[in-house]
Amino acid sequence: QVRLVESGGGLVQAGASLRLSCTASGRLESPSFMAWFRQAEGKEREFVGFVLWGGETTVYGDSAKGRFIISRDNSKNIMYLQMSHLKPEDTAIYFCAARTKIYSSRDSADYAYWGQGTQVIVSS
Repeated sequence: QVRLVESGGGLVQAGASLRLSCTASGRLESPSFMAWFRQAEGKEREFVGFVLWGGETTVYGDSAKGRFIISRDNSKNIMYLQMSHLKPEDTAIYFCAARTKIYSSRDSADYAYWGQGTQVIVSS
């Protein structure tokens, strides 16, 4: 069983930066993929990006490319989402998720483990 807890959300102004953290507990078998998704009010959950746990591979969704960076600290079982140049349209609940399969996925339905989410609000 894997438990995920997000932190770091808050209210920021447009153009600011924010770093989210996702702390994982339990057994993350290799290979595993840790991902960030976000869901704005009234919209479907959107893929932000994932990182291969234990590797260097990162993949980003279109909304994150060039502004967001995913990193991880395996020794602490923490994944980060560094967000810069934030826009009001980045306002959403941000979730981290884990997938313990060989193949990666951008589909939220393929992730078995989820955190409770952390709210990010970007004011204009």
